[in-house]
Amino acid sequence: MTSHPNYHPALLAAAVLPLATCAMDAATCDNLSNLSLPQTAITMAASVRPGAFAPPPSFSLRLQPGDVAYKDLPAFCRVAATLRPSSDSEIKIEVWLPSPEVWNGKFMAVGNGGQAGEIYYHKMGLPLTLGYAVASTDTGHEGKGDDGSYALGHPEKVIDFGYRAVHEMVMKSKAIIAEYYSRSARFSYWNGCSTGGRQGIEDLQRYPSDFDGVIAGAPAINPRSAAQIMWVAQAVHKDVASFIPASKFPVIQKAVLKTCDINDGVNDGVLEDPRSCKFDPGAILCKGADGPDCLTTSQVETARKIYSPAINPRSKEQIFPGFEPGSEKGWGFAASAQPPQLTLTGLKNRVFKDPNWDYKTFNFDSDVALIDRESQAVNAMDPNLGPFFSHGGKLLQYHGWNDTLIAPENSVNYYTSVADTLGGANKVNDSYRLFMVPGMAHCRGGDGTDRFDVISAMEQWVEKRKAPESIIASRYADDKPDRTRPLCQYPQVAAYKGSGSTDDAASFVCKAK
Repeated sequence: MTSHPNYHPALLAAAVLPLATCAMDAATCDNLSNLSLPQTAITMAASVRPGAFAPPPSFSLRLQPGDVAYKDLPAFCRVAATLRPSSDSEIKIEVWLPSPEVWNGKFMAVGNGGQAGEIYYHKMGLPLTLGYAVASTDTGHEGKGDDGSYALGHPEKVIDFGYRAVHEMVMKSKAIIAEYYSRSARFSYWNGCSTGGRQGIEDLQRYPSDFDGVIAGAPAINPRSAAQIMWVAQAVHKDVASFIPASKFPVIQKAVLKTCDINDGVNDGVLEDPRSCKFDPGAILCKGADGPDCLTTSQVETARKIYSPAINPRSKEQIFPGFEPGSEKGWGFAASAQPPQLTLTGLKNRVFKDPNWDYKTFNFDSDVALIDRESQAVNAMDPNLGPFFSHGGKLLQYHGWNDTLIAPENSVNYYTSVADTLGGANKVNDSYRLFMVPGMAHCRGGDGTDRFDVISAMEQWVEKRKAPESIIASRYADDKPDRTRPLCQYPQVAAYKGSGSTDDAASFVCKAK
């Protein structure tokens, strides 16, 4: 029994060490290289001077708006480790530890995107500058985010990617933190979007005690989202006439806004809740020959298919929701000349186990059942979050209405399923809140207010018991905010008060539709 990681003395210490211990008992950074943990090899423990960190040359991801530049990072202790919980596991993690004088006493793990394959250095900087001990993992394989080849013939690596790498990282990170500071973290948080959103929700389902708070953006919790991408791809490539050139996407969006923008009381280029928009692409059917500002008959049918949910032709069951009106400028991901590699690589290697599989053969009955069978390690649709909520855990989920990678209504459907399972929205209100973001694309970008401070909102909720009723979000242009809006707790929406600037959050109030 003592060989199990949950029973290792250093791991137990992370949970039981007192919050205040004599500072002289703390380990030095270099000494962490001698720490012995189960199935773990510490490969680096080194002090990093302020602004001196640089990611390895192989790192392929760039800093994004809201990330902290590496030159602005404070001093920290950098710990790298390789975890081998199975015979085919090689999980890389890094834990960044701020100096004991500035540590806020808390731990935050950050999520990945796509197929992962890299430690997310660019997402570790912000928590570090806020005083957090922060961790990230490559989820057990190396590669770019659109490369799922690791899954072929490696079921243990699929499990690592699905959930084991995150949990192992959490356990080992907490032990390293306890060793370095001679006390355990007071609070533990998760922050991730897309795959990172799924990682956080799946972890709280499988390991309810890992975190006190989980921030999950646009979570890829439903493997059937791949079927919906195939639904779009097959519609777009049904024949030559069905293809919609990317130059027409803004034309469709302009027509949508002309029809529906005023529905929420404000003409601002964003639909507050696109589900209330009853736009038919037939409204811009070409009167004669094809032209740049209209759709042909075949293109109208394609657009209708993109908006519609993927449907099982035999049972008529909805497989996955469609894309929302107002998202058209982002259709290039799924409706381009080639289906997205990110989706294809997962289907080829994890589901069909055939690198030469042809997406045009996808069957929306039998192959959806195959996705269900082969994706158990990455399925996070379990609605029973009771064990997580029972110890005071909080889940803050957000999703952009203009997302064209993971159709946003899946987040609404999941929220509803959790509420229904646990006794209704009022029963989960103290533990689970969903914020839909008008105009935002996948995790960020789009026409809406896509920058907002979810970390502070989560801290206030967990540590002060102040639940977020709304979150102020900003839209940026030329590196400056040009609009602010409140993001409202679902199902409420932001309503214009009738006076004041429509670019000022103070002019709006959250209310039921």
